[in-house]
Amino acid sequence: MSPETDSVIATVEAEVLALPGKLPDELRTELIAFRRDIHMHPELGNREFRTTAAIKARLEQAGLEPRVLPGGTGLICDISTDGGTGAGTGDAAALPMLALRADIDALPIPDTKSVPYRSTVPDRAHACGHDVHTTVVLGAGLVLAELAREGRLPRPVRLLFQPAEEVLPGGAPDAVEAGVLDGVGRILALHCDPKVDVGRIGLRIGAITSACDRLEVSLDGAGGHTARPHLTTDLVTATAKVITEVPAVLSRRVDTRSGLAVTWGRVESGHACNVIPQHAELSGTVRCLDLPAWREAPDLVHAAVDEIATLHGAKSEINYVRGVPPVVNEESSVELLRRAMETRRGSYAVEGTEQSLGGEDFSWYLEHVPGAMARLGVRRVGDTARRDLHCGDFDVDEGAIEVGVELFTAAALLD
Repeated sequence: MSPETDSVIATVEAEVLALPGKLPDELRTELIAFRRDIHMHPELGNREFRTTAAIKARLEQAGLEPRVLPGGTGLICDISTDGGTGAGTGDAAALPMLALRADIDALPIPDTKSVPYRSTVPDRAHACGHDVHTTVVLGAGLVLAELAREGRLPRPVRLLFQPAEEVLPGGAPDAVEAGVLDGVGRILALHCDPKVDVGRIGLRIGAITSACDRLEVSLDGAGGHTARPHLTTDLVTATAKVITEVPAVLSRRVDTRSGLAVTWGRVESGHACNVIPQHAELSGTVRCLDLPAWREAPDLVHAAVDEIATLHGAKSEINYVRGVPPVVNEESSVELLRRAMETRRGSYAVEGTEQSLGGEDFSWYLEHVPGAMARLGVRRVGDTARRDLHCGDFDVDEGAIEVGVELFTAAALLD
């Protein structure tokens, strides 16, 4: 790097270090209360009206002008370099925006925790940390808006609060169609990780999640008496063969390093022990670690199901529902997150992370602009219990909120 570049980097990093060591007590307390309020009132995908209204009201209170997305839930909010809602003025205003994305929906499962902020909605829970993601982006937006008013924001920032992440293929495609990436040069996100201690983040260059699609198969054939299976399409046996042999066939048709896997979650057939049924249904997921293999997966799965079903005399009908591709983190965006965290909290606060088999619709944004997702540590230090997402007892160490706000604030100043 040139001496001039070194000087610019040193100046920006000094700016980051000059930020308060911790969030002001008042803001930290407010953000925790905000998270708990959302946690108590979870809403499913594309129904997040109360959540959207709460975010919108707080951003308007800060003097910003959020815009609700066309579906009526979710919103975006731009922060200009001069603290207004346009691009700002000067050379910095001409730079592409940095987008910070949060997902705002909950899951259709009961909250089983015994805490004062337990869900008040039956069979609904924020069991994946979206309430934390939302609060982090809101908190970062409030801090960045204040820095912009002080003339300390180097480029415009867009806050993106996206609905329906948990509903395949996710709310991201609709958000992209609505123009949320217009003017955006980079997008960042984070996701709670109960395997990482609070105060730390996990980073990975390349694929950090897997692709996830939904597969639904119907099988039909001539039924009959179980005493004479040779006169029927033995549909239960045919179904069993599809369940066991389709994954095996696929494992020999793609590179095993792609991790293409079919896992069944539901099977239904028949009503009596002595009657061979005429109809069977099964459904499951198709997951894949590799982006090129994911693009080929529908044709491969269709062919494998048809072959096995035909071999056993059954007629198959397949509904292959595209879900999400893998989240593939772009290298310079990962390095931006690394620098931001190390500048704020030191190198000890960053660790590597493995590729998850879970799906995330943040991947759709990365089909259009570079970006990266970080794993946000939410495990209480010293907690040795095995915990996971999508469980009714999922909870976080709320100190993670401040860590996330620091991470995104520093990234916005360093980018």
